[in-house]
Amino acid sequence: MRIIARSTLIEYYTRNPQAKTALEEWYEKTSKAEWHNFADIRATFATVSQVGRQHYVFNIKGNDYRLVVVIQFTPQRVYIRFVGTHAEYDRIKDIQNI
Repeated sequence: MRIIARSTLIEYYTRNPQAKTALEEWYEKTSKAEWHNFADIRATFATVSQVGRQHYVFNIKGNDYRLVVVIQFTPQRVYIRFVGTHAEYDRIKDIQNI
């Protein structure tokens, strides 16, 4: 998968160093993956949730952090839309428009 905006992850873990290892592990696994559907994602990350059309939420570092992405299977792209704490994620009003 091609991950768009790795810089978003880097900016986040530069400010929150305790998230670095977990976010880098997610990046490595995802960049090597060839996902074609939700079941493929679940085979890599058992705790992922689909939260709307093309939107997926990953629990990072034992659910301390949340990562929201848009995945387009055909072009094999992952767009990072949000990375933050679980509490920050809970404040998102409209997950489809982030």
